[in-house]
Amino acid sequence: MAQRLHLVFGGELVDPSKTAFKNIDDLHIVGMFPDYASAYNAWKAEAQRTVDNAHMRYFIAHLHRLLDEERATSSTEELGA
Repeated sequence: MAQRLHLVFGGELVDPSKTAFKNIDDLHIVGMFPDYASAYNAWKAEAQRTVDNAHMRYFIAHLHRLLDEERATSSTEELGA
């Protein structure tokens, strides 16, 4: 089975309705994960920890897609749909 690397990161946004970070130098890199399930759990923990700050947002980057750009994937493939 191929590795499916995921990066979880986040930071404070300029505007909560957009995805531009207020300060790139202050990004919080949560970590690199070998599968979507563990990345999702880390993302959820950070999102819940910062729930009181509407400008704080965390994301999951699907790094494995950068390694295989030829392969088309759906946004729900990671969830088994």
